Amino acid sequence: MKTSNETQKKITKILFIVYLLVLIWIILFKMSFSIQDLPRFRGINLIPFKGTAIVNNTLDYSEILNNILIFVPFGLYLSMLKPHETFLKKITPIAIVSLLFESIQYIFAIGGTDITDFIGNTLGGIIGITIYFIARKVLKKQTIKIINILATIGTFGILALLLILILTNL
Repeated sequence: MKTSNETQKKITKILFIVYLLVLIWIILFKMSFSIQDLPRFRGINLIPFKGTAIVNNTLDYSEILNNILIFVPFGLYLSMLKPHETFLKKITPIAIVSLLFESIQYIFAIGGTDITDFIGNTLGGIIGITIYFIARKVLKKQTIKIINILATIGTFGILALLLILILTNL
């Protein structure tokens, strides 16, 4: 018979996989349902908070905030699955995945490769790791269960919104 911890770990893995699939769809496929709908754009910005982060000569805080927020769950899930790993071993895969996304956008000309996005994504992962650390101090042994419950609610909410988006675009 499986223990509660094993069940929670399995739930976390499933939620993490769903999150990664949605993340790929948002970042690489730009929430498009067809490859033909993807933009044909290849650009690179290696100066933080310049280039694509500037809209009408103003820093676009919403894009930066969105990049941060979308990677917070990455840090949470990674911390839940690898609670005893060092901070560096948790943040490294987050940074690598972000760099991979930025590189793929450039290689396939489906978006701009932007250091600001990389910084925002990595910061989001760090925030997720920090949230888990604080939650672990407060919630103790219930941390994974409570985060899984909240993540399940959030995941179903996101999937419901995506379903509505799909149905309205048919």
